[in-house]
Amino acid sequence: MNGKRTISALGILLLCSKTVLAADVTVPIGYGLIRTVLVDQLYTGANTTAHLWRDGRGCSFLDLSEPQVAGRQGQIRILNNVHTRLGTAMNGQCLTLMEWSGKLETFQRPQLDAGGTVLSFPITKTTAYDRNGRALSISQLQDLLDRFAEPKLASVKIDLNESRGTIETNLARYIPASNKGQLQALLDSLRFSDAIAGDTGLAVKINFTPPAASGISEALKPAPVFTEAEMQQWQAAWQEWALFLTGAINKATVGTQDQALANELQAVLQEAHSAFQAGLTEDNGTGKDPVRVFFNGAWERLAPVLRTLSNRQPGTEGLRYLTFIAATDVLYQLESLGAPLGLDVSSQGLRRLGRVLIARRQKQAS
Repeated sequence: MNGKRTISALGILLLCSKTVLAADVTVPIGYGLIRTVLVDQLYTGANTTAHLWRDGRGCSFLDLSEPQVAGRQGQIRILNNVHTRLGTAMNGQCLTLMEWSGKLETFQRPQLDAGGTVLSFPITKTTAYDRNGRALSISQLQDLLDRFAEPKLASVKIDLNESRGTIETNLARYIPASNKGQLQALLDSLRFSDAIAGDTGLAVKINFTPPAASGISEALKPAPVFTEAEMQQWQAAWQEWALFLTGAINKATVGTQDQALANELQAVLQEAHSAFQAGLTEDNGTGKDPVRVFFNGAWERLAPVLRTLSNRQPGTEGLRYLTFIAATDVLYQLESLGAPLGLDVSSQGLRRLGRVLIARRQKQAS
């Protein structure tokens, strides 16, 4: 599945933690996203239908469709439409012996594997009932649901750790070589330690061990403002990034029928350009840092927009939105940022990163 070329905020969160104590953060996963994952993996037929069983002759089948996902009493409740038919082939045609339509209600408890990398949803209770709300009393149909529906629904999984390699690859580009050992140790400590079903979504807890300050190899040096030549190179690079980000925004908001989402994202992009321009060219001394001010002000507007979009993206894409949101929430709340592993959110940090990106761009062009 295609991924956004964004540094996962899990990585940002890890880099900006300043103590050596174990830390954790909670990633919220809305039930809209859980439904999207469910549909991606199981409901692949027309009109959001899961074809769970066919007899090979086309006379008998079991289908689920239009799943509704919600939280109830600490579990995930999934309500499906059920359509099943039992028949037999006779003289080249199907003779229907029994046909039934109704509802299937399952309660499923979120569960992490022993390694803390995969989230599954084992079933704790199943109830089938007809359109009038009467419990299913046909043993043959109940047997079909037990044999095919329950295992299929319980087989849906979310690999919460799939972006570990992407985090490492992206962040390693911007970390001094002497600090990559600390980055690797930090990523190796990443674990998903708990998953709780609430009324509006899952709360997945991520546990990790930030690097010790004494383990950081390079102290940061002051970064002077950009020269005119550097600004020309930055502007050329920014134009390319802006085109890419505009395309990504349009892709993320297509079909949402809410132009306000796209407009808000575009406005934040424009503000980022102005703030970065000031951070690269102006020495603010003891005044307010434009990059930090932008981050603090923009995030209050951007987070709710991204939360809305996360529920409308394909499964893995939505998870990437949410890891970005959760970790940046933590970064937003930190009142004093150090610069672990050589990164910090400030004009100084932007200048350092900008020079790294310009140098890489020049190398790629040569």
